[in-house]
Amino acid sequence: MSKPLSSRDWFGKSAAGLILGFTLALGAAGAFQRLAGVGDTFFSTKGQFAMWLMSPVWALTLSFCFLFRSTTRAWSWLAGANLLVWGLVLLLGGLRA
Repeated sequence: MSKPLSSRDWFGKSAAGLILGFTLALGAAGAFQRLAGVGDTFFSTKGQFAMWLMSPVWALTLSFCFLFRSTTRAWSWLAGANLLVWGLVLLLGGLRA
């Protein structure tokens, strides 16, 4: 039988959502920037969308992190999602200095 949802591990889950949610949102914005071909100009429509994409992704991650059954699951799933997103960013063009 699976463990029911509880508010017991709220600190660990919210820490995972804050820290790994931020890096996930940053990676999602970077992946969109690479896929859309924004380049160096952030004043275009695509550049602005890439910049403002961080807020909803971070907010959704922070909101949904409480649906994990434990703190360990929250950290491991969000870390895995970060690895996937940042791997995509590196695959699409690498990191620029």
